[in-house]
Amino acid sequence: MNGREFSAGLKAGTSIAIGYFPIALTFGLLAKTTGLSLLEATAMSIFVFAGAAQYIALSLITAGVAPIVIVLNTFVVNIRHFLMTASLNEKMVPDARWKKALYAFGITDETFSVLATQKDHKLTTTFAAGVIIIAYGSWVVFTSIGHLIGANLPQFLQAAMSVALYAMFIGLLVPSMRGNRKVVSLALIAGVINSLFYFTEWLSTGWAIMVSTLASAVFIEWISRKGGRKS
Repeated sequence: MNGREFSAGLKAGTSIAIGYFPIALTFGLLAKTTGLSLLEATAMSIFVFAGAAQYIALSLITAGVAPIVIVLNTFVVNIRHFLMTASLNEKMVPDARWKKALYAFGITDETFSVLATQKDHKLTTTFAAGVIIIAYGSWVVFTSIGHLIGANLPQFLQAAMSVALYAMFIGLLVPSMRGNRKVVSLALIAGVINSLFYFTEWLSTGWAIMVSTLASAVFIEWISRKGGRKS
């Protein structure tokens, strides 16, 4: 029974592994152009396993931000994982806490989506392990491959790839902004606050990003609740 559950999980997670191919490959390549070694880039994917947070970490490393600020910024970005794991805990079959702690590490936007939409399948730890292992393994392997590819690129292409990091963030933001005024407002306000910090030099790059993100989120949420009460 456990073997079938695990196999079903691997099968369900295959689409995630395929989807991770270009993203992890690009991360490994950008990590190389940022100056991270193969070991450092792979270790980041092994211990962090969070795409958006890893990309943000690269941009902050490039800017020379202090390590503690990088950790705090990635924590803010990944704070949504608390809600994801809490939601999944309600749907999972009861199991030992140490097992839940292991698969909680592997919860990303993609693995959460696959697990949360399994209506015809009982969510067991074994099934979740299958989904997460194939997703996690592909992310780590493709990161290493991307770094190796980047190491063989001409120097001028490696330098040019730094622009791809900002293009990646724009590519992630634009689809979310379509037809969603809340996301547009959130991005614009965060951008304005961050620009203020940048030009006045009140805060360093890392702290400015974190404060801008939190301030924008709190302000938009406050406005939304105020508008909801009036309506």
